[in-house]
Amino acid sequence: MDYLVAALESEHYDHIYEIQISNMTQSHLARFAAAMQKPFPELTRLELSVASQVVPVLPGSFLGGSAPRLRILKLESIPFPSIPKLLLSAKGLVTLSLLDISHSGYFSPDAMGTALTVMTKLKYLQLEFRSSRSHRGPESQPLPPHTRFVLPALTTLTFHGFHDYVEDLLARIDAPLLDYLDIGLSNDPNSDVPQLHGLISHAEEFKTFNHAIVVISPYLIRLDLYPKTEAVYYHQLFRLHIGREEWDRLILSLAQVCSSSLFPLISALEELKIVNDLSPDTGGWKDAPWPDLLDPFTALKNLYLSTRIASYVSRALLELSGERIAEVLPALQNLFIYSKYPLESSWKAIKTFVAKRRHAGRPVSVHWELESGDWDDITDDLASGD
Repeated sequence: MDYLVAALESEHYDHIYEIQISNMTQSHLARFAAAMQKPFPELTRLELSVASQVVPVLPGSFLGGSAPRLRILKLESIPFPSIPKLLLSAKGLVTLSLLDISHSGYFSPDAMGTALTVMTKLKYLQLEFRSSRSHRGPESQPLPPHTRFVLPALTTLTFHGFHDYVEDLLARIDAPLLDYLDIGLSNDPNSDVPQLHGLISHAEEFKTFNHAIVVISPYLIRLDLYPKTEAVYYHQLFRLHIGREEWDRLILSLAQVCSSSLFPLISALEELKIVNDLSPDTGGWKDAPWPDLLDPFTALKNLYLSTRIASYVSRALLELSGERIAEVLPALQNLFIYSKYPLESSWKAIKTFVAKRRHAGRPVSVHWELESGDWDDITDDLASGD
């Protein structure tokens, strides 16, 4: 740090064009920030991270409040609440990554939205907040839809944080070249993100989805979407993950998003895989609202399930009354079940489900994964009672 500070304070500081420092201590960041209270006219890349959770806040005078040649800016665990003002001068920025943003480093979506309006070259934007609690105030009310501005070069957008912040931010932007979107929401009673539809509907790459994967873990559920292609799952375009302390509401939270803001995408999907990272004694999942999650998948033809999830889903669908068992997944043709050792309870539930679907005029073929990795059609075995 002594040599670094000496270089920053030397008469040749205006020749510095790149700074990358990892795992700074609290005292090191304080010394570094003190030496950076002036413009660095040639600086094009700045990447900083700290090893401590408690560090000093960068002041508004950092970099002299101006970074006209900056192209890459990455800060991790470093509070910088006045960063939107600095960004107004960084019109050539290509990559902006702000990770582990603490409460002391909070900036409003209105301030960030204003800063983004000048970033016509920005390709990569990543905002990840440490806390999931909302900081929303009068200064961060959503703007009317007609005030959206275009980020013409943006291809990647990652946001992890609280629901109302991403809603406010997405209400402001359009990104026609977007080809990867990662949204993470935590512990909010309202998981729906209506502004997602506005952003996605104007991105050409987001009109070709065909495959989806739902990953279920304790306290976290994730939805990945993939485009239409002969090579299945070759290029992920969209990821939504929801974390909740109330883990039993995860399925309902994802169902809410799928049936509203993502419905135009979900309703066109033809293939869905649901995988789980749950121990056998994880309670509550068998009682989850599986029909609510599957309802939006109206064009789904192929459904892949682990044997335990297949048991839960089959039982839940069997509890539907009358015509509802045929209304959920009306286009379903094939059910693929992953399991080397099928559970007897799963087998019975699936068998009854297949029989009721056939009776309702919605026949489904069932395929079981063999040890070789191939699939065996067991529909006839189910019908015969074997």
